[in-house]
Amino acid sequence: MPFVLPLLGLAVFAQGTSEFMLSGLLPDIARDLHISVPAAGSLTSAFAVGMVIGAPLLAMLSMRWSRRRALLAFLVAFLLVHVLGAVTTHYGVLLATRFVAALANAGFLAVALATATAIVPPDAKGRATSVLLGGTTMACVAGVPAGALLGELWGWRSAFWAVALLSLPALLAILWSVPADRAPQLADAGPGTRGELRALRGPRLVVLLLLGALVNGATFCAFTYLAPLVTEVTGVGAGWVPAVLALFGLGSFVGVGLGGRLADTRPVPLLVAGGAALLLGWTVLALTAGDPVAALVLVFVQGALSFAVGSTLVSQVLYAAAGAPTLGGGFATAALNVGAAIGPWCGGAALTAGLGFRSPLWVSALLTALALVLAGAARGARRRTVRHGAPSAQDAPA
Repeated sequence: MPFVLPLLGLAVFAQGTSEFMLSGLLPDIARDLHISVPAAGSLTSAFAVGMVIGAPLLAMLSMRWSRRRALLAFLVAFLLVHVLGAVTTHYGVLLATRFVAALANAGFLAVALATATAIVPPDAKGRATSVLLGGTTMACVAGVPAGALLGELWGWRSAFWAVALLSLPALLAILWSVPADRAPQLADAGPGTRGELRALRGPRLVVLLLLGALVNGATFCAFTYLAPLVTEVTGVGAGWVPAVLALFGLGSFVGVGLGGRLADTRPVPLLVAGGAALLLGWTVLALTAGDPVAALVLVFVQGALSFAVGSTLVSQVLYAAAGAPTLGGGFATAALNVGAAIGPWCGGAALTAGLGFRSPLWVSALLTALALVLAGAARGARRRTVRHGAPSAQDAPA
């Protein structure tokens, strides 16, 4: 793997930490800015909306720039809005910085995915993807607990300063390691924005994006409500919550590594077996959440399975979007964040309906089941197409 990939992963780590760290900082922010906790929670919603909107739009904008210029522009913007967020005393300004930070994050990740897959051999997209997404999983394992600890010691603003400082070495690394080439569509007479948009209409690609949204929705539905599950159902103390969240993050790190090893050579068996195991795992966890040992084991296992399947789906999107190397990463990012927004909303709706703290796990199982049904229907349709004629490149098996 080229040395620039772990450096891009460092930037993704900083951005993932920023995305997830507010879960441990909201009460402190609410007290400091004299707002309600739900109003502080809107900061998380603003980030999610910015990620969904920003991924495809900024991926299109970046097509007019070299990848080096785009990565630098997005990372500088991300760094500066965190500095502004760290010093502001106005809720509206902080809300705006979260939205802009998400736009920059989405644009950076889309271009980073395109850059990573362009500088590795054509059959190594899965490994390249796993290196970048490893930054996100490490944010769950180390970045989020570290942000919470900084908030406890020196207040929530220190966590924003830490994210800004963490972005600096990644910025220098991009300056040093990413070549200053021309815009991709100008350098190699690529398809341009319209050509890439046409390439994104392939049925296989649409199915992969939907699968990514459903699997990520299941993942973040369960992850969002792990804290009340382990305190109210499993019966462990609140002091165990950071450890349980870190255990899920450690599982996700292992899963990304596993996905990176198999996504390029055996993606279909991994997706089929991993999807079935995910459905079984969410069901068993919902049934056995009252047993601390079973719950802790399954939290780790589900974190690993969720990210092994999710990272493999991202790599398959990039393979399927060979005719849209820039926008493919943008739409993959958007699909994951649609899931990250819809999943917790569905879990919250189940809790509001009075279905109990196990209900988000059943929602995760339902979303995974829908993904399996969709995958099966798509595979059946592809087989029927093959019987009646040769499939197109977009419809060819992974």
